[in-house]
Amino acid sequence: MAHWTSSGIALSCGLALWVAVQAAPSQQTVPIPPATFAAAKAHNRTLTYFKEGPRSGLRLDERAGDGLAWWPDVMFADGTITFDARGKDVLQQSFVGVAFHGLDTQTFDAIYFRPFNFKSTDPARRAHGVQYISHPAFPWDKLRAERPGQFEKEVSPPPDPNDWFHVAVVVQHPRVRVFVNGLTTPCLDIKQLSDRKHGWVGFWVGNGSGGSFA
Repeated sequence: MAHWTSSGIALSCGLALWVAVQAAPSQQTVPIPPATFAAAKAHNRTLTYFKEGPRSGLRLDERAGDGLAWWPDVMFADGTITFDARGKDVLQQSFVGVAFHGLDTQTFDAIYFRPFNFKSTDPARRAHGVQYISHPAFPWDKLRAERPGQFEKEVSPPPDPNDWFHVAVVVQHPRVRVFVNGLTTPCLDIKQLSDRKHGWVGFWVGNGSGGSFA
């Protein structure tokens, strides 16, 4: 099951995605017709849709450069984005996450994971398990060089790098907190580097990476 709720305008992205109605003061959620699932826009990826046991979702293929599956008509402000993600335990070939407050395919904030680092025996690699970025001004390498350890952290306890794991991204601009597998302590707690307070939302994969989202 995946969903987002928002105090801004929101729209579902799929069979298992749910959203808040803007006028509802208690952030009620409502189901959106399955046709909305097929409205995802792909950037530098091919999307395929799947049903796997209780999960329905989409997969992005592997290719050079970053990729997106996004909904340009969705406006997400503050709220919670939850989803299941699955990457793989292959070094430098698995970067999976969510982009939000997007203006276009080059301008957005994102939270993503490096599953191949989850259970590494190298503490330095484990410390790079989850990452915040704000494109185009603050890519991961700039943040690591100039602000080491501030915008990427270890995911503990580590999920299975080849299996599904559950993510909740809580956005309360400028604060963003990331929770994995139902834990009440965030694995990442940062202040956004962009001043954008709303924008489109979608799934994100990194260079050379594919990924599955449900």
